[in-house]
Amino acid sequence: MSVAAAKKNHLASRKKRERTVDILCFILLILLGLVVLFPIYWIFRSSLMSNGELYAYPPAFTPPEWRFSNYADTLKSFEYLTFLGNTMTILIPAVLGAVITATMGGYAFARLRFRGKKFLFTLCVGSMLLPSMVTLIPLFIAWSKLGLVNTYWPLILPHFCGGGAFNIFLIRQFVKTVPRELDEAATIDGCGFFRILLFIIVPAIKSAMIVVGLLKFIELWNDLLQQVTYITRRDRYTLALGLNIFRGSFNDDWSSIMCATCLSFIPGIVFYLIGQRYFVEGIVMTGMKN
Repeated sequence: MSVAAAKKNHLASRKKRERTVDILCFILLILLGLVVLFPIYWIFRSSLMSNGELYAYPPAFTPPEWRFSNYADTLKSFEYLTFLGNTMTILIPAVLGAVITATMGGYAFARLRFRGKKFLFTLCVGSMLLPSMVTLIPLFIAWSKLGLVNTYWPLILPHFCGGGAFNIFLIRQFVKTVPRELDEAATIDGCGFFRILLFIIVPAIKSAMIVVGLLKFIELWNDLLQQVTYITRRDRYTLALGLNIFRGSFNDDWSSIMCATCLSFIPGIVFYLIGQRYFVEGIVMTGMKN
């Protein structure tokens, strides 16, 4: 056998092994994905069954009868649209504020030169080690003295301070991947710091900003502790609070509870599906240099 033929056979064998490994990895990912999605399917399946069918043993994998009317019955007692509107009243300004201020903070730490920058950045990153429970009571006392309890301001304004140290760090890492030559060229053309940020940095780190928005959305969507601390009026309840109260009011009506749960996580899933491409791209590219 010639050297060329042996090399060709080796390459063919190598490609075959790689294809086999890819197929096995793909099958493993499918199995893991099914494991992750199974609880969501079980909630959806339970929402379409009667309470008697839910307590039956052995449990049915699919509903014996698909009772979509359960959702209409649940909406009669679960104020879904009101709770969703209240939630969006908090989420939209908080997410926008977090994205804008995190972008400005990350740009400042990555590009600008000022006294104490390293110390401030170390302090910012170190604040991630501080549990939120430590600041909960002092912040509640402060907001109470300002008379802002039972309003949405305590749930919105803190996110206009960068939206958290991790978001500032994430944006900083992305900004550092943008070549400084672009900044220098823009400076020669007469651009200041703000125009460089707006017209050069922001288009280059769009995926990172979307990641920050998604992370902040998920954080606020699931933030029951802060909401139950500052909101006690029913007409101001968010979805998390409304679902928590609904679950307490219908202890044995698991069908209605599952319907309300499905209605509560649908907007979050839709929001994530819209931005998932940028989310994956942002996580993969974090810290990489061009």
